[in-house]
Amino acid sequence: MRTEFLRSVQSAVRRSNYASSTRNFSSSASNPERKVTVLGAAGGIGQPLSMLMKLNPLVSTLSLTILLVPLVLLLIVAISILELRIVANCSHINTRDKVSGYMEDKDLAKALEGSDVVIIPAGVPRKPGMTRDDLFNINAGIVKNLCQHVAKHCPNEAGTYDPKRLFGVTTLDVVRAKTFYATKTGLSVEEVNVPVVGGHAGITILPLFSQAFPQANLGEDDIVALTKRTQDGGTEVVEAKAGKGSATLSMAYAGAIFADACLKGLNGVPDVVECSFVESNVTELPFFASKVRLGVNGVEEIHGLGSMSDYEKEGLAKLIPELKSSIQKGIDFAHKN
Repeated sequence: MRTEFLRSVQSAVRRSNYASSTRNFSSSASNPERKVTVLGAAGGIGQPLSMLMKLNPLVSTLSLTILLVPLVLLLIVAISILELRIVANCSHINTRDKVSGYMEDKDLAKALEGSDVVIIPAGVPRKPGMTRDDLFNINAGIVKNLCQHVAKHCPNEAGTYDPKRLFGVTTLDVVRAKTFYATKTGLSVEEVNVPVVGGHAGITILPLFSQAFPQANLGEDDIVALTKRTQDGGTEVVEAKAGKGSATLSMAYAGAIFADACLKGLNGVPDVVECSFVESNVTELPFFASKVRLGVNGVEEIHGLGSMSDYEKEGLAKLIPELKSSIQKGIDFAHKN
């Protein structure tokens, strides 16, 4: 059972790459040493993400950081127990990478030192009736604090900004678009690719079903419905959980898929292409999600949007103003804080 599960996870990661769907995991003996740090390993996303990264043979060191505020002694004890449980759980999995656990700001230097990839699932989850804008101030503050530590303790120099090494994960939208498209068309989800461009909120999420592979003969009504469902995928999960959480397992899976792509790029694997929200000149906006080729320096190439249907062109025109506002909000926050 364990072997079948591991193979299924490895197969899923292998299939994730647009241009290298037949490339499989390398043996651990041929892979360089790579350290991956998960900031927020105790959360609903962090725990399954940590397990998935433990299963990745490209990782040699897995650093798991628990991010909770110890307000009282009882909470400190609870956090310590939680840390031990998560680290013990992951460390018992018989895969290549060694696992270390850390707590809060006091241990972030040790957790981050020498990291090749840092994944930040930490944050407040979405609840019913809450928009992504509602989450912004809290989660932006959390990420800001963590990024300051990343800049200080990882290989890059503090006070510098390298746009090639900062990614927003669009992979969850891609995962949803692939799943919904395959279900509707009856195609094998293992063979389906659907690029997603734009942003990661509502109408800013634009799946390009006209570029889906393999192509299927879908009517306009079907395309509209698939687009809407992809855009509302997060809300669908929140409502299904009746206010008790947001997308966790699918987000963890998407994060693991993208982290694997980053590691392959760092290791020099050619033609690693994923959709990601990056600094871009593909549109008039300073940041935009589209296909990017990953390599040893991070983003090696940003792909254009390609041929789009009239419906997708209309969607692009509609998303620009909303995404522009969201980007400006982020820029303003960074400048003021």
